[in-house]
Amino acid sequence: MVMTTNSTDESLMIAVREGARAEMETLFDRHHLALYEFFYRMTGIRAASENLVQDVFCRILKFRDTFRDESRFKSWLFRIARNANHEACRKQEVASTLDDDLKSMCNVSPGGADVARKNKSAALRDALLKLPEARRELVVFSQYLQMTPDEIAELLDVHLPAANVGVHRAMMELRDLYRTLSE
Repeated sequence: MVMTTNSTDESLMIAVREGARAEMETLFDRHHLALYEFFYRMTGIRAASENLVQDVFCRILKFRDTFRDESRFKSWLFRIARNANHEACRKQEVASTLDDDLKSMCNVSPGGADVARKNKSAALRDALLKLPEARRELVVFSQYLQMTPDEIAELLDVHLPAANVGVHRAMMELRDLYRTLSE
């Protein structure tokens, strides 16, 4: 079966499930940056994020038979990503420290609007990393990955109102942490 770049993610994944492993390249091209963004916002560590992206695509091949025809690929993909992240944290492969880029941004000497912007950005990253993992996921999904409330609800297997309340509470907690850190 020959797929085109116009093929849906779901049809590509069905083809992969049926043995067309070449379609993984298109899925990788479409989703690796969003996965990296998710992992980086969750861990704050670039190298770990890159490794976790690779791990997810290995898991996609390994668990391709679990993809159901009626599933949304994006929800299935991020369930795998969440599981990979949880497992990495349990194994302590991912430390809760900031990466070198973030540390260097925090140590910039004061002066100028650019430095102020970097300090605000560093405070926001620090606040995000201080959120409990479940709340951090909600912020990353809604704000950084621009997932709709329906997509978040499906991904987390909760009702839409619960997803909306969760995102709202996570954003309020992030705001409070940011204010504390930037004082």
